[in-house]
Amino acid sequence: MFTGIVEDKGKILRADVRGQGRRLILRVPPHLTDLQLGDSINVNGACLTVVEKTKDSVAVDVSSETLEKTTFREVREGDEVNLELAMRLSDRLGGHIVTGHVDAVGTLVERRSELEFVHLKIQVPKSVSRYVVPKGSIAIDGISLTVNTCDGDEIQTTLIPYTLEKTTLFNKRVGDRVNLEADVLGKYVEKLMEGRESGKVTLSFLREHGFIEEK
Repeated sequence: MFTGIVEDKGKILRADVRGQGRRLILRVPPHLTDLQLGDSINVNGACLTVVEKTKDSVAVDVSSETLEKTTFREVREGDEVNLELAMRLSDRLGGHIVTGHVDAVGTLVERRSELEFVHLKIQVPKSVSRYVVPKGSIAIDGISLTVNTCDGDEIQTTLIPYTLEKTTLFNKRVGDRVNLEADVLGKYVEKLMEGRESGKVTLSFLREHGFIEEK
């Protein structure tokens, strides 16, 4: 479990093919080298397991399922990645609950600078947009961000200077793809709403009484 507050950036030293998957060798900054074998680490939004480590690097395996759902098939040696260690129960939840299970890949369709801020517009698939609400949270490449607006399959978010400095989004350009994880709370609500008996709270009931706006 993670918070979406990126701790630092790492660099891909090698990306080796392993059957249908890949093994990534990551250079990690000194303050993250206390990772142990078997620990979980969030790499660009995906929860991966440390399988090897040296003084200044760790190795993680990426399965074929993860390659299918993320941008890891596109990464190359020298690419920077966002890193976050698993949260402790005693930690402050500075972002939102992030599982590290990427739902889908989105595409950056607009980037606009305004003084020291950067506004991004990202096209997201329906499997993710159904859980996105204005002022809600979404994880983009493992970063907890607030959704400013959502219009169909496009969402807008703003990056503050700190986020631009500490993450890889500073280098993202129009056309680049990013890993997306929708807020897990929305998924649980949807699951609980399924199959409700008549007289219970349902999506139809919420629409009828004005809790859900029709588009």
